[in-house]
Amino acid sequence: MKILVVEDDPILNKNIKETLQASDYQVETVYDGLLAERLLKKENFECIILDINLPGKTGYDLCKSFRTYNNHTPVLMLTAFDDIEDKIKGFESGTDDYLTKPFLMKELLLRVHALIKRSKMNNHSEQDTDTLFAGDITIQIPQKKVFRQGKEIVLTPREFQILKKLCENKGEIVSKKDLIAEIWGNGFDANTNTIEVYVNFLRNKMDKPFEKNSIKTKVGYGYYLEIE
Repeated sequence: MKILVVEDDPILNKNIKETLQASDYQVETVYDGLLAERLLKKENFECIILDINLPGKTGYDLCKSFRTYNNHTPVLMLTAFDDIEDKIKGFESGTDDYLTKPFLMKELLLRVHALIKRSKMNNHSEQDTDTLFAGDITIQIPQKKVFRQGKEIVLTPREFQILKKLCENKGEIVSKKDLIAEIWGNGFDANTNTIEVYVNFLRNKMDKPFEKNSIKTKVGYGYYLEIE
């Protein structure tokens, strides 16, 4: 399995590479956003580890352009700031997970393992004939397409997975822990606010344009889809 590391700090880049190689991953490293962009268009990777502040092209812009042609390869973004606005910007660009510097290499490995495992499970578990219906919401699973009242809504991969889980359990509460385990795996930090961020994105796309309030929060329990 091959991983791309895009980090302009040579020491951190080297440490990440050696850690991944010790776990039997093949690793390609680059230090520049524009070089990484060219490489991503030529080669396939199981996971991408991406710094935000890069010469040539920022991690945000690189991830956003990558998502125009690849929605399945997981991206782990590295940031020096544990700021919710930075994370929201990253998730909007298409990243799957965050690590705030400084971090332990053991945690990096856990995140990478979980992202790759979840990506493989999601890519292989869906049957070609599956279509989900929940009220006026239709999900075409193999095509990764979502419709509400006949209008197609473009979702990111993680938004799609959360909506799919809620639709599969329509009317029933799905805990934050279960959502995280379903999408990122059990190695992901259950105390993260990642789910809240994505649920907010979903509401802005699925509910707000249709003057609906379908995606509900049960404080202390989780989320559920209320069908009229």
